[in-house]
Amino acid sequence: MNMKEQNGTVQVGGQAVIEGVMMRSPHAVAVAVRKPSGEILIKKEPYQSLTQRYRWLNVPLIRGAIVLFETVVLGIRALSFSGDVALEEDSKEKTAQKGPAKGKFAAVRMAVTIGVAFALALGLFFYLPLILTEWLGVQNGFWFNVVDGGIRLLIFLAYLFAITMLKDIRRIFQYHGAEHKSIFAFENGLDLSVPNAQKFSTLHPRCGTSFLLFVMVVSVLVFIFLGRPEGLEDRLIRLLFVPLIGGISYELIRLSGKYSHVPVFSWLVAPGLWLQRITTREPTDDQVEVAIAALQAAVSEDFSQPIEIIEANHVRETGRN
Repeated sequence: MNMKEQNGTVQVGGQAVIEGVMMRSPHAVAVAVRKPSGEILIKKEPYQSLTQRYRWLNVPLIRGAIVLFETVVLGIRALSFSGDVALEEDSKEKTAQKGPAKGKFAAVRMAVTIGVAFALALGLFFYLPLILTEWLGVQNGFWFNVVDGGIRLLIFLAYLFAITMLKDIRRIFQYHGAEHKSIFAFENGLDLSVPNAQKFSTLHPRCGTSFLLFVMVVSVLVFIFLGRPEGLEDRLIRLLFVPLIGGISYELIRLSGKYSHVPVFSWLVAPGLWLQRITTREPTDDQVEVAIAALQAAVSEDFSQPIEIIEANHVRETGRN
């Protein structure tokens, strides 16, 4: 989910990670992860978006591309951190032996992870649909892009259904639901407690899943104007339009989240909410506890404890402040 600040109310967004949740507010990013011992480890750091630091970037279309890039980077960093925590018990001795080289190794590993993830996404969701559409022999530019977009959407849905078969992914989807529930409680001005959060739905109109669906649809509309790609250059040119597609999608989900009660925008929100029935699951109380811990850390302006450990089986039921 993307975050923004509007009408004096701080709005936050987050992402499910391995055995935890990352939350982002206008001034901080916090990751809370359940350790194998049962304790909750929270890592918090100050963070301000480029769109906040430079006003000229906070304009329609441009800000969407910026937020998309920042979300990907922060998400990968949070996943890397949560993965390290999850494997902490098994790798303690190895980590101790690495010494000063650990930081350099982590940086290299993150760079490789980003590169591999980008290459796989490019091949699966961008290049493969183009190849399949060409094999079908579609010549008309308009219908070529409609078929290409349809195949891309089918691949995306098949991918989501496939990964739900994995036990670890299902747990991440539960944390995804916990993220949404805790944000709903915050947005409704309730104390951040597990019982309060559990009252809400796991489906949120500003979810990143909905954003991806917007990207799929908007890409079709944008690529129609480019016609049928004839060669490698034409395919590569399409990549240059990805920031524009992200920017348009961001504005649409921003509006749909703000005016979800208006019929036109409720129709825009509906497909994304349906898709979230795949990417979210009902969380357990201890998973919601982790999401609340991340959210409280993200909205707090106290940076005296960048690393905090909450004892096992301790559910915090304090308010927003």
